Amino acid sequence: MTFVVTDNCIRCKYTDCVEVCPVDCFYEGPNFLVINPDECIDCALCEPECPANAIFSEDEVPSGQEEFLKINEELSAVWPNITEKKDALPDYEKWDGVEGKLQYLER
Repeated sequence: MTFVVTDNCIRCKYTDCVEVCPVDCFYEGPNFLVINPDECIDCALCEPECPANAIFSEDEVPSGQEEFLKINEELSAVWPNITEKKDALPDYEKWDGVEGKLQYLER
Protein backbone atom coordinates (compact mmCIF):
# COMPACT_ATOMS: atom_id res chain seq x y z
CA MET A 1 0.00 0.00 0.00
CA THR A 2 1.08 3.59 -0.51
CA PHE A 3 0.23 7.08 0.62
CA VAL A 4 -1.11 9.68 -1.80
CA VAL A 5 -0.91 13.47 -1.93
CA THR A 6 -4.29 14.94 -2.84
CA ASP A 7 -6.00 18.16 -3.89
CA ASN A 8 -5.35 20.37 -0.87
CA CYS A 9 -1.59 20.35 -1.45
CA ILE A 10 -2.03 22.25 -4.72
CA ARG A 11 -0.89 25.87 -4.38
CA CYS A 12 0.14 25.30 -0.74
CA LYS A 13 3.02 22.82 -1.07
CA TYR A 14 4.02 22.50 2.52
CA THR A 15 7.06 20.25 2.77
CA ASP A 16 6.89 19.15 6.40
CA CYS A 17 6.10 15.65 5.13
CA VAL A 18 9.35 15.45 3.17
CA GLU A 19 11.46 15.85 6.27
CA VAL A 20 10.10 12.73 7.98
CA CYS A 21 10.10 10.36 4.99
CA PRO A 22 12.68 7.62 5.65
CA VAL A 23 12.88 6.56 1.98
CA ASP A 24 12.78 9.97 0.23
CA CYS A 25 9.78 9.12 -1.93
CA PHE A 26 8.48 12.68 -2.42
CA TYR A 27 8.79 14.52 -5.71
CA GLU A 28 8.33 18.25 -6.26
CA GLY A 29 6.51 20.14 -8.96
CA PRO A 30 5.94 23.88 -9.28
CA ASN A 31 2.97 23.97 -6.89
CA PHE A 32 2.39 20.40 -5.67
CA LEU A 33 4.16 17.41 -4.16
CA VAL A 34 3.63 13.76 -5.06
CA ILE A 35 4.62 10.40 -3.58
CA ASN A 36 6.16 7.68 -5.72
CA PRO A 37 3.96 4.63 -5.03
CA ASP A 38 6.77 2.20 -5.87
CA GLU A 39 9.07 3.77 -3.28
CA CYS A 40 6.59 4.42 -0.46
CA ILE A 41 6.94 1.86 2.34
CA ASP A 42 3.61 2.72 3.98
CA CYS A 43 5.24 3.91 7.19
CA ALA A 44 2.56 6.60 7.71
CA LEU A 45 5.03 9.14 9.08
CA CYS A 46 4.13 11.76 6.47
CA GLU A 47 0.37 11.80 6.98
CA PRO A 48 0.24 13.52 10.40
CA GLU A 49 2.99 15.97 9.37
CA CYS A 50 0.95 17.51 6.53
CA PRO A 51 -0.47 20.86 7.73
CA ALA A 52 -2.96 20.81 4.83
CA ASN A 53 -4.23 17.30 5.64
CA ALA A 54 -3.63 16.40 2.00
CA ILE A 55 -1.96 12.99 2.48
CA PHE A 56 -4.01 9.81 2.71
CA SER A 57 -3.45 6.09 2.61
CA GLU A 58 -4.45 4.87 -0.85
CA ASP A 59 -7.46 3.04 0.58
CA GLU A 60 -8.64 6.18 2.41
CA VAL A 61 -8.42 8.75 -0.40
CA PRO A 62 -11.50 10.97 -0.12
CA SER A 63 -14.33 10.33 -2.54
CA GLY A 64 -13.85 12.29 -5.74
CA GLN A 65 -10.06 12.45 -5.37
CA GLU A 66 -9.21 8.95 -6.61
CA GLU A 67 -7.53 10.42 -9.70
CA PHE A 68 -4.69 11.55 -7.45
CA LEU A 69 -3.51 7.93 -7.27
CA LYS A 70 -2.65 8.14 -10.96
CA ILE A 71 -1.39 11.73 -10.72
CA ASN A 72 1.09 10.78 -7.96
CA GLU A 73 2.34 7.82 -9.98
CA GLU A 74 2.63 9.78 -13.22
CA LEU A 75 4.30 12.93 -11.87
CA SER A 76 6.71 11.14 -9.53
CA ALA A 77 8.26 9.62 -12.64
CA VAL A 78 9.11 13.03 -14.12
CA TRP A 79 9.50 15.51 -11.27
CA PRO A 80 12.71 15.85 -9.21
CA ASN A 81 13.07 14.19 -5.84
CA ILE A 82 12.82 16.45 -2.78
CA THR A 83 14.46 15.45 0.50
CA GLU A 84 14.57 18.66 2.57
CA LYS A 85 11.91 20.98 3.92
CA LYS A 86 11.34 24.27 2.10
CA ASP A 87 9.03 27.19 2.76
CA ALA A 88 5.42 26.79 1.67
CA LEU A 89 4.31 28.77 -1.37
CA PRO A 90 3.93 32.53 -0.74
CA ASP A 91 0.11 32.61 -0.82
CA TYR A 92 -0.47 29.20 0.85
CA GLU A 93 -2.80 30.67 3.48
CA LYS A 94 -5.18 31.82 0.75
CA TRP A 95 -5.30 28.32 -0.81
CA ASP A 96 -5.23 26.00 2.19
CA GLY A 97 -8.68 24.45 2.49
CA VAL A 98 -9.95 25.55 -0.92
CA GLU A 99 -11.68 22.62 -2.63
CA GLY A 100 -11.40 21.62 -6.28
CA LYS A 101 -7.89 22.88 -7.00
CA LEU A 102 -6.97 20.30 -9.66
CA GLN A 103 -7.37 22.94 -12.37
CA TYR A 104 -4.47 24.86 -10.78
CA LEU A 105 -2.02 21.95 -10.81
CA GLU A 106 1.08 22.98 -12.75
CA ARG A 107 2.75 20.10 -14.45
